[in-house]
Amino acid sequence: MQEANLLNHLNTALLVVNRTLGVEYANQASEQLFGLSQRRLGELTLGECVSHLGVKAAQLKENLADNQAAAFYAMSLATLEGHHHTVDLFLTPLSPGKGLLEIRVIDQQQRISQELHQYAQHHAAQLLVRGLAHEIKNPLGGLRGAAQLLERQLEEARLKEFTGIIIEQADRLRGLVDKLLGPQKPGQREQGNIHRILEQVARLCALEFSDQLKFVRDYDPSIPDFDMDRDLLQQAVFNIVRNAAQALEGRGTITLKTRTCSQITIAGKRHRMAVAVSIIDDGPGIDEKLKDTLFYPMVTGRTEGSGLGLSIAQNAVAQHQGRIDLDSWPGHTAFTLVLPLITAKEEK
Repeated sequence: MQEANLLNHLNTALLVVNRTLGVEYANQASEQLFGLSQRRLGELTLGECVSHLGVKAAQLKENLADNQAAAFYAMSLATLEGHHHTVDLFLTPLSPGKGLLEIRVIDQQQRISQELHQYAQHHAAQLLVRGLAHEIKNPLGGLRGAAQLLERQLEEARLKEFTGIIIEQADRLRGLVDKLLGPQKPGQREQGNIHRILEQVARLCALEFSDQLKFVRDYDPSIPDFDMDRDLLQQAVFNIVRNAAQALEGRGTITLKTRTCSQITIAGKRHRMAVAVSIIDDGPGIDEKLKDTLFYPMVTGRTEGSGLGLSIAQNAVAQHQGRIDLDSWPGHTAFTLVLPLITAKEEK
């Protein structure tokens, strides 16, 4: 009894599981993690306590059968209530077919690590693009100039239409490079509504993809208008939503979710309030091999993809002093844009 009371004072979730992963004991930290009472946990297996766990049940059962200790780092865990965590799991054999499972939540450490890694990615990508920009813009400028000279020599309106297309596409490509480079200073800012941006993006993607693509809204109506570059932010959201629709091949569900969060630290700066915009799809998830380089330009999981969408989105969010968080496993991918919430009242 005294040992049980001691374990209940620990912040780490502890479970005693048997060979079928049935829960024989759970401390109070486990109640908080899973959102289930100790009594209810005792009626379930580990797999029934969560909607997703990054380590396979078969692996844990094998370790228990062999009476071997095991450690699994930075695993994703989703509770039945829909809360997502990154955890370290440690399995310690207690007796044949029985073990102690220690679950340490490392959300904060993982988020800091992810943010630092994302900043390094963004910086490396910007250096890469700036190095290529000169080589790209020069031939585009020559192409556009040649098309303009040719257009002056042409008399037929039908032929001038073709030179107009060349000029238009050269301007479009130049604009794309400029977007990748990103302005050195923020663009025109004004108070805008994040839900209007989400609705506009949803309409655009609904027109492009099939009727089998479903959008679910989970909005916090209390979020006020806040300071933003609406065009830039819309482009960021559009790129992520379109990626999700393509991953679903036009068939599935995309959830658009907004929430407020307080006392958020982004790139070492503390913000009193922020808005979290989550784009969640129920597609196949992101390949583990791509996660570390996902925001680099030209990195894509699709053969026909350009690999520019997420890089542009990251640059747009960075210009709003925000960050992009990512959680992904089969059946669930969530990109969350965390943006400081600066209202008109605070600007004054």
